[in-house]
Amino acid sequence: MSASAHIVLIGGFGGMLVIMAVAAIYSSRISRELQVANARMRQDYILRARTLDQIRQSLYESGNVVRDYVLVDNDERTTETLREELKALRKEMDEACETYPDSLRAGEKVTFEHLCNEVQTYWSTLVPLFEWDATAKRARGYAFLREQVLPRRATVLAIAREISEVNDLALKENEERINDAFVGSQRRVQLIAASGLGLGLIVAIVAIAYTWLLEWIAYRRYRESLEARDELKALSARLVKAQEDERRTISRELHDEVGQSLTALLFDIENMAATSSDGLSQKGLQKIKRLVENSINVVRDMSLLLRPSMLDDLGLVPALQWQAREVGKRTGLIVAVRDEAVSDALPEEHMSCVYRVVQEALSNCVKHADAKNVLVVVRQELGRLLLRIEDDGKGFDHQRVRGLGLVGMSERVAHLRGKCEIESKPDRGTSIRIELPLPIDVMVPDGKTA
Repeated sequence: MSASAHIVLIGGFGGMLVIMAVAAIYSSRISRELQVANARMRQDYILRARTLDQIRQSLYESGNVVRDYVLVDNDERTTETLREELKALRKEMDEACETYPDSLRAGEKVTFEHLCNEVQTYWSTLVPLFEWDATAKRARGYAFLREQVLPRRATVLAIAREISEVNDLALKENEERINDAFVGSQRRVQLIAASGLGLGLIVAIVAIAYTWLLEWIAYRRYRESLEARDELKALSARLVKAQEDERRTISRELHDEVGQSLTALLFDIENMAATSSDGLSQKGLQKIKRLVENSINVVRDMSLLLRPSMLDDLGLVPALQWQAREVGKRTGLIVAVRDEAVSDALPEEHMSCVYRVVQEALSNCVKHADAKNVLVVVRQELGRLLLRIEDDGKGFDHQRVRGLGLVGMSERVAHLRGKCEIESKPDRGTSIRIELPLPIDVMVPDGKTA
């Protein structure tokens, strides 16, 4: 992934997370503010309602006290008690008038000030009562209540009702204002959430598109790697075939041309030695004869190592037996070859594959395994050719050790769509199992078609 793509994805996801965090913080703050405002509004309303109730209640009680004071003949002690009650009621109403304006808005203070003024006027109206004697109260009390006290009290109560209505209206307005604030904040939160969702959608589309692009690039490269691998396999198969053809050609040339020429030269030397009477010449000819014989043996060995002619002339099993004898002569390794119903008419590619696999395995036994005994088993069944090679060498860890010989062995088998299994453990020897599919027209020695 390129650096610019990293920056775009990190920026997109980071921005989306920031928007979500902002939305959460903003929602929490607005919710808390609305809760505080609603609680304050409720507290203000309750305070106003209680204050007005206190004013009305004190007003009613004061009326009852005034009535008892004016209309009932009381002794001096009772009169003093009624005066104290009026003073206490006036004090309560004055305290209510002092605390109530703290919760009023500017437009509501005028009405409340009017109420307080009427309350003060009401109490001012009651001041003369405290100077009347019993005769004055009886003569002027009823008219005073009817003409002064009751109208003043009715006026105060009317203003209190007006203020109560104003409080109810203020409560309704505050509720509407809080509701409007809630709706506005809800819209802003929805806008922030929509922005985050839109950004997240854009980032998701970009990420999906980029992932698809990476998958397409990876798939294309995978296909290219498969094609390259197939081409390498085909090239390897062609190289193996070309190598076998070249070995066959060189082997034939060494056997037919060089070998026959050296054999003819050997005959000529023998003829010359038979007709020569010079002792010195006889010694020279015998020396040349030994050199020629050694050369013939070297050429024969080279020809057989390159491509034994008996593999093409006699078949797979004789070639393997000859190879086992030659390895035993050179190294002292005991190689046993056992065939189980193997046809002499196997395909040339199959015979070459088995022969080279056995050749590589025996070479590894000599060079690396320090083996003493090797068993080679070749068996032909319906539709397949089986090869098993087992040695008693020191073995190896085939999961870690993978030399070129084993790789070449596996490639030869894979070219013929066969299977190659290698089992080996340190100090427990090595077992190689090969399975090659055979064409349907290859006959098993008992007459069945493979």
